[in-house]
Amino acid sequence: MAELANCSRCDAVFVKTVRDICKTCYQEEEAAFEVVYRFLRDRKNREATMMEISKATGVEEHLIIKFIKEKRLRTSQFPKLAYPCERCGVEIVKGRLCGNCSADIHQGLTQHEESEKRKAEKEIRENHTYYAYGVDKK
Repeated sequence: MAELANCSRCDAVFVKTVRDICKTCYQEEEAAFEVVYRFLRDRKNREATMMEISKATGVEEHLIIKFIKEKRLRTSQFPKLAYPCERCGVEIVKGRLCGNCSADIHQGLTQHEESEKRKAEKEIRENHTYYAYGVDKK
């Protein structure tokens, strides 16, 4: 069911369906995508960096990054088209995190799981008491 929402770009009220932006902003984004894609289709521009593309087309970097994350622009076709890691800012060509940040998060999760497991085992050892009721002494 459709609901009313504010456009994340221009703050206008619109009926939200699939996108989080209004129709006007969507059309502007589509026009920007066409400009970027036309620029990159030219053989001499295929190895342009994010900054070079932004400067040549006038399209903001965050919008180009959005196109990459939506997989409308593929980094496999444009080798120097990289965007920043969401955690540390290092240039990456796929995913949301670089290898180092991903490894750090994985290591942190592993350590947390191990500490929780040790805590649970300690709790079981400390609270391991048995009581016998109704046993007659002879």
